[in-house]
Amino acid sequence: MTLTSAYLLVSHGSRDPRPQIALERLSYLVEEELKHLKFNHHDNSSTVSSFNQREKSNNEILEEKPNYYFRKTLRKKIGGRNSVVIAPQLTIVETASLELSEVSLSQKIQQFVTKLQNMGINNLKIVPLFLLPGVHVREDIPREIAIAQETINPKINIELCPYLGSYKGLIKIIARQFSSHPQNARIIIAHGSRRHGGNDSVEAIASQLNAKVAYWSIEPSLSDQVDALVKQGKTQITIVPYFLFTGGITTVIKEQVQQLQNSLPQTQLNLGQPLGATPELAQLMVSQLIDN
Repeated sequence: MTLTSAYLLVSHGSRDPRPQIALERLSYLVEEELKHLKFNHHDNSSTVSSFNQREKSNNEILEEKPNYYFRKTLRKKIGGRNSVVIAPQLTIVETASLELSEVSLSQKIQQFVTKLQNMGINNLKIVPLFLLPGVHVREDIPREIAIAQETINPKINIELCPYLGSYKGLIKIIARQFSSHPQNARIIIAHGSRRHGGNDSVEAIASQLNAKVAYWSIEPSLSDQVDALVKQGKTQITIVPYFLFTGGITTVIKEQVQQLQNSLPQTQLNLGQPLGATPELAQLMVSQLIDN
């Protein structure tokens, strides 16, 4: 199995440095997961696996070298000049922001494509790291791709992948946050979209998890949903932020939860975490990308 695609992970962009740091971490985890799959997806995987264990430090260095150097060294290590080379090609994963970036998304795509052409890679997958299918997913990203395609080699295939919030396995990651307090009432708080059908995915997740949905930018708000549960006699409530990374909005949500807690001393509010740059999320993404 050799690499046929490169991947560009596209986030919203933020003035807060924390989401960008997390994005780079997620990019690294996705790249490592892709390398792992490609390196072990061979008929002679046991040979490669044992080689990988023995030469781990060497491989870490070789990954930074040109691909031909990696192939030459691997051939020498596992069987000599006439041996079958089963090493993967380089895995390329980079990041981009739709907003608040020094370059536009279309410019980033153009720059990335130039790099890929020099490496002989002709397929680029654009991965929108958005949880709701709002205007950014439906209009802004496709428009930036179209602008980029006006100036790049038509032989380069650019594929727009499904947005992150549509991944079926996402519900398992969210459910795990509720599992520590299974008897608690549940709220999922998302950014919210005014676009028709834009909140369907998060509402479907909430329905499956028996949770109420609150929104940051539209109604019902978090305080609305907490008040509704308190009126129903709920005294323990778990709140999970349906956001990708910790940032400015999640910080304000944390402060709001603390204010609600102070005003409701008889109610225990437990606040979960955003999805975050975790190996579990990276594995889910790679599984989706490979299947796609």
